[in-house]
Amino acid sequence: MKIAVTGKGGVGKTTLAGTLAVILSEKYKVYAIDADPDMNLAGSLGIHQSITPISKMKDLIKERTGAEPGSSFGEVFKMNPTISDLPESLSTDYGPEGNLKILVMGTVDKGGDGCVCPASVMLKAILRNLIIKKDEMVILDMEAGIEHLGRRTAEAVDVMIIVAEPGLKSLETASRIKKLATDIGIQNVVAVINKVSSDREEEFVEEKLGEIGLDILGSIPRDDLVVKADMEGHPLVNYPNSVALQSVVKIAENLLNQGASN
Repeated sequence: MKIAVTGKGGVGKTTLAGTLAVILSEKYKVYAIDADPDMNLAGSLGIHQSITPISKMKDLIKERTGAEPGSSFGEVFKMNPTISDLPESLSTDYGPEGNLKILVMGTVDKGGDGCVCPASVMLKAILRNLIIKKDEMVILDMEAGIEHLGRRTAEAVDVMIIVAEPGLKSLETASRIKKLATDIGIQNVVAVINKVSSDREEEFVEEKLGEIGLDILGSIPRDDLVVKADMEGHPLVNYPNSVALQSVVKIAENLLNQGASN
């Protein structure tokens, strides 16, 4: 399965993406891809050494595309660089088993209306390779704009999970992402409700998500152990008594069941 996780900043999508990746890596080989400009995925898994994002690897980008990152307008470079070896060689292993590999994409500084530049082309080529050609399970921690995904790549994503919390701002973002995802060809878009403190909050979010046509994959209660894990710099899976962790385990099961039925 190829799974993209997105949502408004601060809703807990990185914690969900990282925790899902660890849980699923117990049975499968998994690539966890940090495609969010904030680049917090490795940290959420307790990896705190500095990881250079691919977008900042100027020598590698020049080698594969034929042009310097930030090169002047009109310079010729390869639109389909060779990158099939990079996901393996540039990834960071999580845990001793090596079943989970983390790849930090980084972001491209844009000028004007956008960026068709060597770094942008390289990032999209790597994502395309991971999603379309790789047999391993892939989990993408996306920014809300989901702009890393081109149309062809997006069509190969099996499911996009929009994380929403009780609050209109989060739900408005969910609605925008749903439209963006549909526009670029993602067929299966679902929601996970996070940071729920009461039945009333959950019912409120369920009703609003239903209005925008989003099925709910699962719900995660507000949990002090999530805050503790963040403060201590450890992955949530290190806290087996966490009710949030137990909910994510159920969400992982729902994902696998959904994949089997499709």
